[in-house]
Amino acid sequence: MENTLEIRWHGRGGQGAKTAALLLAEVAFKTGKNAQGFPEYGPERMGAPITAYDRISDKPIRVHSNIYDPQFVVVVDETLIEIVDVTAGLREDGAIIINTAKSKEEIIPHLRGYKGKVYTIDARQIAMDTLGKNFPNTPMLAAIVKVTGVIDDETFLNEMEGSFRHKFAKKPEVVKGNMEALRIALREVK
Repeated sequence: MENTLEIRWHGRGGQGAKTAALLLAEVAFKTGKNAQGFPEYGPERMGAPITAYDRISDKPIRVHSNIYDPQFVVVVDETLIEIVDVTAGLREDGAIIINTAKSKEEIIPHLRGYKGKVYTIDARQIAMDTLGKNFPNTPMLAAIVKVTGVIDDETFLNEMEGSFRHKFAKKPEVVKGNMEALRIALREVK
């Protein structure tokens, strides 16, 4: 779809890729955009590969299907680049963002000849430092916002804080760590 940002997420069950895709759609909608965020359902189980999608546009979205030629791909678990064709259909004028401690140069040979932009971020380490657990979806959410520019940083942070305060109303101590993870990820995506 013309003038529509299309994103495909790859993760493993339990890593929060689906949640991140849904949060991105929610925040985009709150900022006045039309948005869809949805998972592709199959035999999901903890640790199994999963796929989720986002469509974001300033115009009404009339397409209701999976995304086959995304501008952006988010890989929440780098081990998937060896077992899933994460670059399938990925446009070369877009980009792929991978959660890894490795450099871009170390990752590129594993991307099946993809010639577009490659970004990396160590979302696992950011999550461990800010949340004390490996929840890579929060830093990856900030990374895709930074790379796409779909929402400016301040608006994104404000909307996410409101969303976290609502989601974690009974655990307000979780909000601070998640917000710090977002801030660090906005700075550290390479």
